Amino acid sequence: MSEIKQSMTEYAAAHPKLKYSFFGGKGGVGKTVMAGVTALHLAQQGKRTMLASTNPVHSLSGLLDQNVYGKPTAVNGVPNLWAYEIDTKETIERSKQDIKQKIRWFLKFAEISTQADSFVESATMNPAFEESAMFENMVDLMFKNEYDAYVFDTAPTANARRLLGMSKVYSLWVNKMVKSRQEAQSLRELFSFTKKKEADPLMDYLLSFRERISHARELLTDPAQTAFFFVTLPEALPIAVIKRFINWFRDFGIPVGGVVVNMVIQKDQVRPDSPEFVRNRVAMQDSYMQEIWRDFDNVRAIIPLFDNEVRGTAALKMVADHAFPQTVGAR
Repeated sequence: MSEIKQSMTEYAAAHPKLKYSFFGGKGGVGKTVMAGVTALHLAQQGKRTMLASTNPVHSLSGLLDQNVYGKPTAVNGVPNLWAYEIDTKETIERSKQDIKQKIRWFLKFAEISTQADSFVESATMNPAFEESAMFENMVDLMFKNEYDAYVFDTAPTANARRLLGMSKVYSLWVNKMVKSRQEAQSLRELFSFTKKKEADPLMDYLLSFRERISHARELLTDPAQTAFFFVTLPEALPIAVIKRFINWFRDFGIPVGGVVVNMVIQKDQVRPDSPEFVRNRVAMQDSYMQEIWRDFDNVRAIIPLFDNEVRGTAALKMVADHAFPQTVGAR
């Protein structure tokens, strides 16, 4: 018999200042459900909670059975809970306009006579641009500090890795840009006939952005306030994915809260005369559960496979009984 050493309930109790919870894993493992369950639990504890999706393929509206797209929306029937599917298109368009303005600053400063549009188009064609825009929106939510707790339903883990890793990448990039800008400013002043110090809006922006990213990194790497939970199924591919990325998240300094195993067939529901397919699936899951217990010492919850899809707050409350038990039992 294997046993959960510290449940989600106990983890939350041991981290009373936990404010930012992220859920990730391979696509299709139930990240959105677990994020929703956690947000529901926090709201029921009296915390004003924001459940937000940074996944470009949103499913929060479907999970909650109400439209939460484009703006923070109170969840029906659950006091203290709001949900928000971030409008990726709007975020990207706003970021494009922001970048265009900054490129104009640069071109004017460098006395280059050309239009900014071609530069903007080149910058926004970068495959990581969408994640960059989503990161900015996520950070905006965190910095506004309007809620007691934030729960983020992230994209599949590879995307979440890039998303959260941007805080470190941004820091390196901005430091290099600031140094280059300072050197350019010194040369400009050296060859200038006037000693008047000119305003440099791009440098002001870089310094402000560096401070912003530094603060974001402080929040994302604070084990008292932040935790990233991995959701898996008792199957080979989802397990392999989180094994690979748990170490990566730790390398980036993002605290790993633990592992949640989803869609486990309950043995007491299986009889000798159950269909062979079901019995084979149980045997397969048993084998992978042994691997999970062996390789992860931070399993927080085992969620059963339900006979109906999890949709609506009533279904989330049912899952919460398994995700946040009052006591820890043998598994």
